[in-house]
Amino acid sequence: MNCNEELLNFLDQAPTAFHTIAYARNVLKENDYEEITEGSTWKLKENAKYFVVRNESSVIAFRTVKKNFQGFMIGASHSDSPAFKIKENPEIVCNGYVKLNVEGYGGMLMGPWLDRPLSVAGRVIVKDGDCFATKIVNVDRDLCIIPSLAIHMDRQANSDHTWNGQTDMLPILGDESCKGSFMKIVAKAAGVHEKDIIGHDLFLYIREKGTILGADKEYVCAPHLDDLQCGFGNLQGFLQASKSASIPMLVIFDNEEVGSSTKQGADSTFLEDTMHRIAASFQREFASAAANSFMVSADNAHAIHPNHPEKADPVNRPHMNQGIVLKFNANQKYTTDGVSAAVFRSLCETCKVPLQVFTNRSDSRGGSTLGNISNTHVSLNTVDIGLAQLAMHSCYETCGTKDTQYLITAMKKFFSCSLQEEGQGTYRLK
Repeated sequence: MNCNEELLNFLDQAPTAFHTIAYARNVLKENDYEEITEGSTWKLKENAKYFVVRNESSVIAFRTVKKNFQGFMIGASHSDSPAFKIKENPEIVCNGYVKLNVEGYGGMLMGPWLDRPLSVAGRVIVKDGDCFATKIVNVDRDLCIIPSLAIHMDRQANSDHTWNGQTDMLPILGDESCKGSFMKIVAKAAGVHEKDIIGHDLFLYIREKGTILGADKEYVCAPHLDDLQCGFGNLQGFLQASKSASIPMLVIFDNEEVGSSTKQGADSTFLEDTMHRIAASFQREFASAAANSFMVSADNAHAIHPNHPEKADPVNRPHMNQGIVLKFNANQKYTTDGVSAAVFRSLCETCKVPLQVFTNRSDSRGGSTLGNISNTHVSLNTVDIGLAQLAMHSCYETCGTKDTQYLITAMKKFFSCSLQEEGQGTYRLK
């Protein structure tokens, strides 16, 4: 199975952030990583493999080396994508239908969600005595749909149309006879009794699977490419890397699409806590370890659009299949600076991975990502990168078939390196 087939297999198993982390957990365990919990006392050993999960939607994996390790080499991505979240008391019964009451999560393109078979996945919390247990759930069948309003009833549908999240984007579950069935369906899929479910985090997802297309099969089209393509590439590079003087860390945060300000997001203490606990386990001074560390913040980038080239910068115009995208922003929405760009450029040259550059138009504001947010908790040299794609924040996106392997190759090299800070703006990559 080539890396694109593996990517599509991963995406098919990851309709929500919870499923993404479940996939990562299984892969890490298959590769002999030991799961440790935040609520336990850590007794880390040298030359060992560990991972820790927070909220079932974020994960940090790492390999220890010698006690006096150089620093941390961190590759970060995120597990969430824009979607519709199921509200509490989800059923709305009216006009002969049962609809699901949903609200938007993240800055999505709403239009592509219309007229597609949809289903529901996420997690439920069940109570058994004094225990609250999480169950991952996927209603693995075509379940509901958000119908468009016919052109006959909306003659302006093709001219600057907008959608209202409360009136236009509610999916129909069935007719009135199915009233009260939604949580029963979810409970059955989770293998629990409906009465035992006392909490849930459930999302709509499209049922269409990913595919490879194009005249020369040059494109991958699938849900969740932003940012699971980078998550997959980082994971594979992490697993394939060789040993160095530093501790390699794979980080997949949740909630990037809504600002990261949660206990499991990049604006949480998850990374900081984990790094401190590793350093403490080996009596390693944290500040000097952090100074000898580096982070790659990997979150996908905009490819130049075939129909709207005017939206791109006049010079820095990434294309799919032409390599990893180095992302710059004068206001530091991306953390890349001269030092971090130089280090990452050198690394990619060494492993013969092509690089290209993304900047926004000077009259356009871009969004922030993982690097600058996590740096408010742990100050690290950080570079922001991504893979070029089209239709970012659609429920079905497009990327290049060559780029995932480029990221795997670069991150394999990155996780095999260590960085040494030598003062006066000088760094050495080994």
